[in-house]
Amino acid sequence: MFPACRYSLQARKCIRALKVVQAEHVAPQVYSTRCSSSTVPRITTHYTVYPRDKDPRWEGVEMERFADEADVVIVGGGPAGLSAAIRLKQLANQHEKELRVCVVEKASQIGAHTLSGACLEATALNELIPDWKERGAPLNTPVTEDKFSILTEKYRIPVPILPGLPMNNHGNYLVRLGNFVRWLGEQAEELGVELYPGYAAAEVLFHEDGSVKGIATNDVGIGKDGSPKDVFERGMELHAKVTLFGEGCHGHLAKQLYKQFNLRENCEPQTYAIGLKELWVIDEKKWRPGRAEHSVGWPLNRNTYGGSFLYHLNEGEPLVALGFVVGLDYTNPYLSPFREFQRWKHHPSLMSTLEGGNRIAYGARALNEGGFQSIPKLTFPGGMLIGCSPHTHTHNKSAFFTFLLTIVYSALFSFQSFVSFHSPAPICKELTVASQRAPSCLSRQFLDRISFGVGLDSAQLKPAKDCAPIEYPKPDGKISFDLLSSVALSGTNHEHDQPPHLTLKDDSVPVAQNLAVYDGPEQRFCPAGVYEYVPLETGDGMRLQINAQNCVHCKTCDIKDPSQNINWVVPEGSGGPAYNGM
Repeated sequence: MFPACRYSLQARKCIRALKVVQAEHVAPQVYSTRCSSSTVPRITTHYTVYPRDKDPRWEGVEMERFADEADVVIVGGGPAGLSAAIRLKQLANQHEKELRVCVVEKASQIGAHTLSGACLEATALNELIPDWKERGAPLNTPVTEDKFSILTEKYRIPVPILPGLPMNNHGNYLVRLGNFVRWLGEQAEELGVELYPGYAAAEVLFHEDGSVKGIATNDVGIGKDGSPKDVFERGMELHAKVTLFGEGCHGHLAKQLYKQFNLRENCEPQTYAIGLKELWVIDEKKWRPGRAEHSVGWPLNRNTYGGSFLYHLNEGEPLVALGFVVGLDYTNPYLSPFREFQRWKHHPSLMSTLEGGNRIAYGARALNEGGFQSIPKLTFPGGMLIGCSPHTHTHNKSAFFTFLLTIVYSALFSFQSFVSFHSPAPICKELTVASQRAPSCLSRQFLDRISFGVGLDSAQLKPAKDCAPIEYPKPDGKISFDLLSSVALSGTNHEHDQPPHLTLKDDSVPVAQNLAVYDGPEQRFCPAGVYEYVPLETGDGMRLQINAQNCVHCKTCDIKDPSQNINWVVPEGSGGPAYNGM
């Protein structure tokens, strides 16, 4: 995966071990083997919670890591990371400079962890790759029709979309973002960018002066109980003059950097939502390529932020992408975003499109909803946050992004230090109106979310005793479906014999706090069935089961957990969903 001629025997040994471990992965399926907690057994076995230097099982294990040098290391092979890599290599080639740019991506393939609606505004693409049409970019569906509506339980109330309003998408493209990201990866490789899918960045490395030195990829070959297996190998260190972090919404390394450099000191807390998405093949008679539909209202109440989309794609078959978004500042612990999504599909305006169709894919991802007031400081000594990791879903859109990359490039070749600075004006307009693009812009919660002084989403749940349980209809297996059959369509899979990457700071908290006060909301806000409360074998209580292999890497648990006891860390590289053009 790394060019063998450029690395030592030790590096090649590490790569071979990685391949051995990855080869042990079985075909994607949904598992029910679980970790358990009683009074209070260990659930978490990950070394980030239980250090290995205090574990006798690790005595004598070789812990040296191979290190390599690059000019720029980019964490995350999504739209922002790949756009950054492309632009930096374009600048270097333009000035006939040698510049080594490496992108590490935790998914097994570029684009396999990418999920979005998506409606793409092409201005930045025109600037980045002007001949994208000739290069075969998978932008096959220009928006030809916009529909916006308010839903009641039985009716659809159309709302006119006037030119200039945020929901007017004419000139934009309906895309399968995973396919677009895969294409961006091909363009990056043509320019000489080194892409390393299947390598999860697990640790930020620092120089003695506190500046960022680079990253280390995750160790492999650790057993579920936290002990070293025979195939254990340390991860690799990638050192860089500049490290860019483009992990996507709520990146686990970005969380560390916020604290290390106090990056959120002068901004409001980020607000989040969870987006759930399906792909369907529908009756060709109902197919309207180029139509973009958005709605607000039912089944959510007026106090819950959310909305939906239905995009008719022109992909050679009658394909539609549909999704449902729920703001993670909801207050009722009985709410299930997944089941709200399934119920929404039974609205008459959706049923008429989906009846007779076939669902072919499912996935979910947390997304940022905060605007300009939620942007942290983006730069710090040795690195920068890009894309969804620090702020709203601007990805590669803004002129500000190009401005920052020009600063990075200039610093690299003028031998000046990469200085820290805060967000200048060019992005202000874009992010001030970002929340106005949200489909739920008519809800009362929208006004709360764009105002200053917003609180953490994790602090919004009310105790279960103060809320009414929500009765959801049973899935019919035609329009609506159960959770585990949905997760199976995501292709998600993880090596079974590894420590759960859903770590708990305190194993006693789930039962004592989340279950006792909030009736175990993690078993409802997780869109993949990772968390369950089940009776103890002795019958005298409940225990938490963590189905880590089901995780689709959405990060919702890390955001919404009312106790802030869950810390999502990367599993072994290549684990997670295997989305095909989501």
